[in-house]
Amino acid sequence: MTDDSNLKTVPLDALHRQLGAKMVPFAGHAMPLQYKGILAEHNHTRTKASLFDVSHMGQASLKGDGAAEALETLVPGELVGLPVGAMRYTQLTNDQGGIIDDLMVTKRRLDLFLVVNASRKDVDLAHIRDRLAGRATLEELSDRALLALQGPAAAEVLTRLSPPVRHMDFMARETLTIADARCVVTRSGYTGEDGFEISVPAEAAEHLAALLLEEPEVEPAGLGARDSLRLEAGLCLYGSDIDETTTPVEAGLLWSIGKRRRTQGGFPGAAVIQRQIAEGPPRRRVGLRPDGKAPARAHTEITTPDGTPIGEVTSGGFGPTVGGPVAMGYVSADQAAPGTRVHLMVRGKALPAEVVKMPFTPHRYHRG
Repeated sequence: MTDDSNLKTVPLDALHRQLGAKMVPFAGHAMPLQYKGILAEHNHTRTKASLFDVSHMGQASLKGDGAAEALETLVPGELVGLPVGAMRYTQLTNDQGGIIDDLMVTKRRLDLFLVVNASRKDVDLAHIRDRLAGRATLEELSDRALLALQGPAAAEVLTRLSPPVRHMDFMARETLTIADARCVVTRSGYTGEDGFEISVPAEAAEHLAALLLEEPEVEPAGLGARDSLRLEAGLCLYGSDIDETTTPVEAGLLWSIGKRRRTQGGFPGAAVIQRQIAEGPPRRRVGLRPDGKAPARAHTEITTPDGTPIGEVTSGGFGPTVGGPVAMGYVSADQAAPGTRVHLMVRGKALPAEVVKMPFTPHRYHRG
């Protein structure tokens, strides 16, 4: 049994325990790691639909006449021209160009809706409040839960409860009434599959979750499957693949920096990031496929075949959909080309591997 007496609980805590979840500490919360097993939950998500509880994430509203302009002073993403109902992935950066956190920003009619990582929530909200004082007002939405319905059957399932979701495209937002609750629904997620994230009032979360789990295609899934799914999809985990020492350019996130922002700057660390765009970064995040069956975990040293250290694995494990071990990490920029042969130092043994393009499994987002 996990000693979770000092952990925060999410609105679905009782439901998780009723479903037999193995609960573990994560970012200060008691969260479900798995129900019937990580492998089964991973495969179910890829073939049907799984319901994840991500209520530990931070949700907030940024209000003010110039909220988008104000937030652009803290992130490299283009927000000013974001249409109402659209969302954007971006990062809070520090003065060295490092990533304080990555976050989702959704434009609503009266505010910006933010979702930040659980482990960085307090840091992020204090940073935004301090930097934007007098320009915009930040309100933490601590009275809401966040559910993620992910997988190829997600749209069909959610359409039964709310027909308008059928017409939503990837990275779009709607405010909809589902099971008598007013929800903020985005067609998004972190598994590489089509799916939705549903922000729902905390008091209505268990009822909505129970309705979704009654659908024949839907099973609950925990943090274990969420991690293996995002790894196969080549998506970064904050604290592992990105942190305050990595820049968006090094991390392969240049696509998230708008052209105007690349040119004009105006955000913390802009000079560092602009220089890396122009000259190239000193290192790059890459995908790695070990030749054998042994997985390479985080902090595994990466070397050239002759033993010269060139980097480190940041995430790694078995990829159930791939059918073998996969990893990502940072290597010197001159060793980052796909096809480059490297060695991974696993338990003192040099295991051969190859640098490969990501994602390891194709993204299946619904783009209309």
